Amino acid sequence: MRVGIIGAGVAGLATAKVLSQAGHEVRVFDKCPDVGGVWSRTRRYPGVTTQSPKAQYSLSDFPMPKDYPEWPSGAQVQAYFAAYATEFGLDSALRLDTEVTAASPAGEGRWTLETRAAAGEQSSEVFDRLVVANGVFCEPSVPRYPGLEEFTAAGGRLCAGTEFHDAEQARGKQVLVVGYGKSACDVAVALSGVAAGIDVIARQLLWKVPRKVGGFLNFKMLLLTRMGEGLFRYLRPRGFEKFLHGPGNGLRRSMINSIGSVSVRQFGLAKLGLVPAGHMEDIVRGAIGLASEGFFEGVQDGTITVHRDATITRLFAGDDGPAAELADGTVLRADLVVCATGFTQGVPFLPEDTQTRLFDERGNFMLYRQILPPDIPGLYFNGYNSSFFSPLNAEMAALWIAADLAGAVARPDAEAMREAVVEQLAFMDDATDTHHCRGTKIIPFSMHNADEVLGDLDLNISRAVRATHWLNPVNPAAYRRMTPSLLRRLAPGPSESDSPDRPRVLAG
Repeated sequence: MRVGIIGAGVAGLATAKVLSQAGHEVRVFDKCPDVGGVWSRTRRYPGVTTQSPKAQYSLSDFPMPKDYPEWPSGAQVQAYFAAYATEFGLDSALRLDTEVTAASPAGEGRWTLETRAAAGEQSSEVFDRLVVANGVFCEPSVPRYPGLEEFTAAGGRLCAGTEFHDAEQARGKQVLVVGYGKSACDVAVALSGVAAGIDVIARQLLWKVPRKVGGFLNFKMLLLTRMGEGLFRYLRPRGFEKFLHGPGNGLRRSMINSIGSVSVRQFGLAKLGLVPAGHMEDIVRGAIGLASEGFFEGVQDGTITVHRDATITRLFAGDDGPAAELADGTVLRADLVVCATGFTQGVPFLPEDTQTRLFDERGNFMLYRQILPPDIPGLYFNGYNSSFFSPLNAEMAALWIAADLAGAVARPDAEAMREAVVEQLAFMDDATDTHHCRGTKIIPFSMHNADEVLGDLDLNISRAVRATHWLNPVNPAAYRRMTPSLLRRLAPGPSESDSPDRPRVLAG
């Protein structure tokens, strides 16, 4: 088949690689000039690094370079994905600097894509199937503050974090960073060395997990294991999880909340007045944030000021220049306001009637396994499963798509799929207090998602290896044989020398 893929981030690239190996002709469209999605040079904010360590953020058959640091920089991650595309022969399939302006059903599961290149050329192509992989972190959500026009006329600048790329533009300026997630704290640290002052406007304090708990234990040993995932109750508990959320509930709560106690002591949060409400267990209800190196040190030495439980009510032209007023009446000089306030999960290129069938009445994506809309022929999604192991989850979803294209997924009928999606959304409503990004967030249930997707394919790593992941960090490399195993099943007979199951290493 000819398969169109919208988005050249990790989900789009993984899908293109798997589908091309399965014999399909793929075209990957992205409006950025380079691959990588959120890691594109057009979207990287100063100070951005991965949240998961490099081993856990790798694709199964393409490890990150050994000389990369534990938490690679944005530029390093983009270089890694560019090398992945080259290694697997995807460069000729890429249509970069090309925006998909419309995607319309063309009958029998086919789709017509209208595209516009950066130079202005417009074109139209028909594909047998369409995969939407534009990502849930594609379009930044920037608050609409009253007084913006007056603020801008006075010399102020308001932008999203992904639109701010050069720290030097903050030199000597009073900077307000809106948000308290990892990206907000990353930006605050990166700009604190050049700005005249940094104020962080935090509507709600979030629990921060140290990279090294207690100063020595990598957080991946605690939270990036199947045990760490099992500390949070899933829709369908299994095995030891039934004990953790039954007779062992007290032990479970003590285990996870002890991380919070360590964080309070390690960062001196009580002295700084930055202890979040509730317990560490509540991180599932918001953004699970890795602490940015240097952030709390900056708060302690006064280079960063956090306004907790605060919001901006208006921007305006003050007597001394552009300014912002907070809900409590505080007025702050604000030459630059950087909003790290999340993203909108949207598909504006799809026609209205298609979107009506795609979303529920609350605007949540109705996606079976986070992949398939039950009522829209020929349409798939990948990357709509934000997780601790986003590359691995995207790769496993790509396998599911390849199998489904071959008619090798014994999926339920449309009504049963809808019921399963409704059940999953209701569970995530409760688990995350509705903070699941329109149904696209699966944190902290990453491995449950991978297991379910692979379970549909009757394909998974061995029980023994999965058991090792209970106490050791999940290793995506353990899944490197999943793709060749599926390809052999879909197209029997390839020689061992043609099998892509050997691990590939990017030279450092």
